[in-house]
Amino acid sequence: MRILIANDDGYLAPGLAALVRACEGLGELDIVAPEQNASGTSNSLTLNRPLSVYTAANGVRYINGTPSDCVHVALTGLLEQRPDLVVSGINQGANMGDDTLYSGTVAAAMEGFLFGIPAIAFSQIQKGWSHLDVASRVARDVIERVLRQTPARSPFLLNVNIPNRADADRLPHAITRLGRRHASEPVIRQISPRGETMYWIGAAGDAREAGEGTDFHATANGKVSVTPLQVDLTDHAAVPDWQGWLSQRGRE
Repeated sequence: MRILIANDDGYLAPGLAALVRACEGLGELDIVAPEQNASGTSNSLTLNRPLSVYTAANGVRYINGTPSDCVHVALTGLLEQRPDLVVSGINQGANMGDDTLYSGTVAAAMEGFLFGIPAIAFSQIQKGWSHLDVASRVARDVIERVLRQTPARSPFLLNVNIPNRADADRLPHAITRLGRRHASEPVIRQISPRGETMYWIGAAGDAREAGEGTDFHATANGKVSVTPLQVDLTDHAAVPDWQGWLSQRGRE
């Protein structure tokens, strides 16, 4: 068993160390993470400059790029052996609902999935790393259960969100779907010391679709949310309508 571990908070993040601890003893571990915090970079790959790989004193390899860069480089030239599992996290803050479209944590796992490797992204729902040791035990449990009984549909991509609670390792798990958020808050405008106008991206919007069955509902009700994800963005239900639209256009 070989496990590739990545994240988006950077190679010095406490969450990465916690995920490494969660995987210890399960097989050979390869750790490849971004040099800097790369939250919100989604699935971006760096194409306008070369990437460099460095090795920290503790043996962790880090790359001056995005989370997707880290997994992509690892799988296409850095690692001598292909991993059996890719795990990402543990992220500082939730990756639920629309967040998954922006998340570097999810993107790192998704990069492994795109290469046909089972992958899991782990996040705590609040920032600050509280009860990170417990979240590590939750991650260990999920990984062990997956390894014991691999789902029939494999490779798979799972998005796991863990409440920041001292009893998180005793909470029930719920298989969920993604909720939805309201639109983000407006940008924050500031004036630089040079008199230039600068803009900070505003905070994420509140949950607007958080009913039973969603990741928002599960974590709000004291459960660990486990959401199976897919890459196919096709609106399959709308395809017949668009086929009718195209046919109508042909008769004009």
